[in-house]
Amino acid sequence: MATTDQSVINMRIVIEQPVVGVLHSLQAKDESPLDPKSSREGEALRFDFQIRVGPGPKFFGDQVRREGPERRFVYIRIGQLAGEASSPWSRRMKIDIHDIAGDLLERAAMSGAVIETTVDGTGKDGMPACATLRPTGRRIVER
Repeated sequence: MATTDQSVINMRIVIEQPVVGVLHSLQAKDESPLDPKSSREGEALRFDFQIRVGPGPKFFGDQVRREGPERRFVYIRIGQLAGEASSPWSRRMKIDIHDIAGDLLERAAMSGAVIETTVDGTGKDGMPACATLRPTGRRIVER
C-alpha cells in the first residue's frame, strides 16, 4: 500500500495511577525503550507518538505491533524492559489500537487532533498492570 493512501494520526497513551517510581516507556521498532519516564507522586504518564492508517483500516508505524491478520497494538514497557535494571518488574502492557472507532480515526486525520487512550497503570494486586489492558477511555483531544 502506498503511503499516499495513508493518513498520519497523532496518538497519546495516558497511564493513570501508575505505580510510583517504576519506569515505563513506549517500545521502539527495534524493541528498545523509547521515551522512558516514571511517576514521582502518582501523576499520570503520557506517551505521544504517530501512526499511519490506511484503508481497511490498516495500521502502520514504528510503535505498531501485529498479531494475526487484524489485531494491532502498542506496547508499553515496564521496569527492566523500560531500562530500569534494578526494577523487580519486567513487564509489558499491550494496548489495542485496531478497535479504534472509524469516526475517531476520521476526525483525528482531518483535524490533526490526538486520539487519547487512557488505561489504569496499577493492577488490583497493587503491582504495575500488564498484559492486555482495556482502555478506560478513548477520545479526541487538541494537541
